[in-house]
Amino acid sequence: MGIDPKKLKRIPTPEQAPEERIHNFLEVNYGYDLESAQQEAFRCVKCPEEYAPCIKGCPVHIKIPLFIKQVEEGNIKEALRIIWMNNTLPAITGRVCPQEDQCEKDCVMGKIGDKINIGKLERFVADYARKTGIEEELLEEMIQSIEKKDQKVAIIGSGPAGLTAASELAKRGYQVTVFEALHEVGGVLVYGIPEFRLPNELVEHEVEKLKRLGVEFKLNYVVGRTVTIPELMEEYDAVFIASGAGTPRLLNIPGVNLGGVYTANEFLTRVNLMKAYKFPEYDTPVHVGKKVVIIGAGNTAMDAARTAKRLGADVYITYRRGEEDISAREEEVHHAREEGINFKLLLNPVEFIGDENGRVVKVKFEKMETLEERDSRGKRKIRGTGEYVELEADTVVIAIGKTAGKIIFQTTPGLEVDKRGTIVVDENLMTSIPGVFAGGDAIRGEATVILAMGDGRKAALAIDEYLQNKQ
Repeated sequence: MGIDPKKLKRIPTPEQAPEERIHNFLEVNYGYDLESAQQEAFRCVKCPEEYAPCIKGCPVHIKIPLFIKQVEEGNIKEALRIIWMNNTLPAITGRVCPQEDQCEKDCVMGKIGDKINIGKLERFVADYARKTGIEEELLEEMIQSIEKKDQKVAIIGSGPAGLTAASELAKRGYQVTVFEALHEVGGVLVYGIPEFRLPNELVEHEVEKLKRLGVEFKLNYVVGRTVTIPELMEEYDAVFIASGAGTPRLLNIPGVNLGGVYTANEFLTRVNLMKAYKFPEYDTPVHVGKKVVIIGAGNTAMDAARTAKRLGADVYITYRRGEEDISAREEEVHHAREEGINFKLLLNPVEFIGDENGRVVKVKFEKMETLEERDSRGKRKIRGTGEYVELEADTVVIAIGKTAGKIIFQTTPGLEVDKRGTIVVDENLMTSIPGVFAGGDAIRGEATVILAMGDGRKAALAIDEYLQNKQ
């Protein structure tokens, strides 16, 4: 029998046109409707679970061929039930996961045609179920099945690791309280990811689901200041540290303290969480001017660049390495280029130049060249050429990564950290303190949403076992 040609080509998802979306913060990708989702699901060869490379590539091990089969048959409730067994936040992961490096990476269909669009199918299931009431039915069934326990778990941080752990523990009946330092729940999902990639209302919806499951949220709680982990251990049976990596890395070069030089953390928080783009409706303006220079080429850099574009600037992404070493998702780089963002590669910043008022006006770069040798991460090594170039800039955004904050380990005697300041854990994600677990960026440094969620799920299962054994 020949191969059905319909299986070879991926069914595309519609998107906002670039010339329209650069003027708004609405979601770029519209996702599948039922018919197109079923057509894409038809392409999947439904590998047996024990052999499926997509399951092996998923950090939370969703039974991907099973849920896709249900989508093909139009049984969206069952598809959602299968996804929820491993991931209760599919509307989020379906939008922000780097599927091309995980579940889709070794997809069998890629050997003869296009790989299955797993991420967009996962998103479709979540969106369709939410809009049609299917999610509500399944959530109510879940709530009714929970057997409540007396044991209490404290979770520090409401980002992807914290929310996932809270969900898994609440489903198992534990009394869960999440402590969040900011005034809104969601962590990096609300302050770090722009609404054109992940609408805040979706995060709010997921949080409301957790509240329905019995999770309590305490906002404006800076653990280490408002309350310490030793104090939490007096009231709670276990603690999960999911505080993320919220301390931005800076450049140690002249002019870094000039006005108009932001870290990506501050820039994106002002716009995403504090709604700077709606000034004066929201009193948190960000003045970007006509020209914005982004330092870095990861996903955060793309988010900052595309945000600045929507604020009306000409935007330049600068990176000290070459094209092949750009770490951002292909989709994000593609969208940035579609939106008219300029890429200036092999430029290493050496100085921010200011005017008489102390505001940045230029960035000075040294031109770099690539070498054949690669570093421990597989990236091409680079060296300076001794040639310099300057770019005009009204605003500069430094997006070269973040590290874990120090406040928790500085106020928690006996908590072991490594030389990077990340928390040391064992194979079950337990720290050096019995009953205190940690996961996500707090143990990894800055990483992806789905890896943090994988840690959240793993920690929840470990906490469950720990508390059952303790009891």
